[in-house]
Amino acid sequence: MKSDFVDELYFSAAFPLPFRVLCLVGLGILGWATNLHGLSLWRVDAVGTLELSVTTPDGYRLRSPLPTDRRQGSWKHGQYIAGVHGPVYRVFVAYAGWTLLCWLVYRYATHGDVSLVDSFKFIPAIAALCVLTALVCPFNVLYKHERDRFLHAVHRCLFPSPHRVYFSDVVFADIFTSFAKVLGDVWLSACMLLPGGSLLSQPAQEGLSRWILPTLMSIPYAVRFRQCLVEYNAPSNESRRPLFNALKYASSFPVIYLSAAQRIVVSDVVALEGEAAASQPWHGEHQLFRLWLLAAAFNSLYSFWWDVTNDWGLELLRPRHVAPQAGHAPPPPRPLLLPRLHSRSALLKHAADDSIDDHLDAAANIDAYPRVDRRPHPYGLRSVLLFPLPVYPFAILVDLVLRLTWSAKLSSHLHSYSEGDLIIFWIELAEVVRRWMWVFLRVEWEAVKEAELREPRSPHPHSSDGRIAMDRRDSLREGIPEQEDFEMVGSDISTRASEAG
Repeated sequence: MKSDFVDELYFSAAFPLPFRVLCLVGLGILGWATNLHGLSLWRVDAVGTLELSVTTPDGYRLRSPLPTDRRQGSWKHGQYIAGVHGPVYRVFVAYAGWTLLCWLVYRYATHGDVSLVDSFKFIPAIAALCVLTALVCPFNVLYKHERDRFLHAVHRCLFPSPHRVYFSDVVFADIFTSFAKVLGDVWLSACMLLPGGSLLSQPAQEGLSRWILPTLMSIPYAVRFRQCLVEYNAPSNESRRPLFNALKYASSFPVIYLSAAQRIVVSDVVALEGEAAASQPWHGEHQLFRLWLLAAAFNSLYSFWWDVTNDWGLELLRPRHVAPQAGHAPPPPRPLLLPRLHSRSALLKHAADDSIDDHLDAAANIDAYPRVDRRPHPYGLRSVLLFPLPVYPFAILVDLVLRLTWSAKLSSHLHSYSEGDLIIFWIELAEVVRRWMWVFLRVEWEAVKEAELREPRSPHPHSSDGRIAMDRRDSLREGIPEQEDFEMVGSDISTRASEAG
């Protein structure tokens, strides 16, 4: 036990909590970039489903054409994909470079000496302060476009519209819940870096201050809880599904606050059994401890069921009498073309030319759509699978295991034992990986549902050279409002145009 304590002490000295927080944030940025990249490589329209947009160097905003046809030379599919995830990769490289540099300076200054750790704790403080300053910097430097999008997403999540919730904000807030413990670690890191604090031990939390940590950890769940209520109260909603989804996030609050109340359990056990019982993590004889255990089990299992059944649309845990939400998708809609805006020429300048239907058929070539598996699907999955078959059972197994450890991660009283720093860090890291995996299947399922419910729609072209492609603006969900009224989209159809209808 003493050897383990020494190992944990050296771990905290070599990789203190502030740097662990910065590391997990960087992994979150990298995970988001690889999410967008991977979905695009598998021809899942992540940009359209998440209602994102891409800005070209000349100021135009581009939306993903539906479908993305890699054979369209004028669109240059590869350049488009790089325009989506490329800036996020660059943000990660800059962020990781700065964080790594500061950590190397810290390691060089301390030389692995535990006694020098607190003397140089200003180094992680400067690293974190520079990251925060760069995030809110008002000048057009350091990837301002990406920083603004992040800050706007945070603002929409914290102060959502009372009428609707964008799917991208749902995904963002769900990712935010995986960083609930990281958010609490930010508070602990701030206390460590203040005068009187130490990087080698967690700050004492007495009185009302002991409730600050669980309150901060509950913020992401409160955000998702409110989003579910907004969806449930929407005039167009006729389902109770958002209400059951809200129950999932509400079940996290007892886990968090009953964990904070375990100090009462420790006090009662010490009074009965002596000081030696305070170091034991298991107190099954106490009622509050059993309530916390019950709340943790319910939250883990209910969240796992919701992930598999509703977020991923798989049939493994779906009741037999409930029909699947998605069956066989209808054929893709024919794209409709609008005339070029501000054109002074007649709408049909060449009456004797070939029929516009020829061009529509060419634009709606079935090869442009991602291929999906519509054969009889394996037990527990669904009929439309955009990823390789082994991905789904592997994701289910990993999600179950990590969901069961997630409630432990939400329990701040388990983190009070200094010998658990390394284990807790690995649990936090595993949760980031689980959420990264979750995003792939969540966006895929949303794209499948939209493909089955999509109505024929007209694009909104705005290009000086007459290039036209389809847009998602008038899909089932309206896009996130932007300042510009129109946007440029590319296609290889540029010779003729007709009215949509």
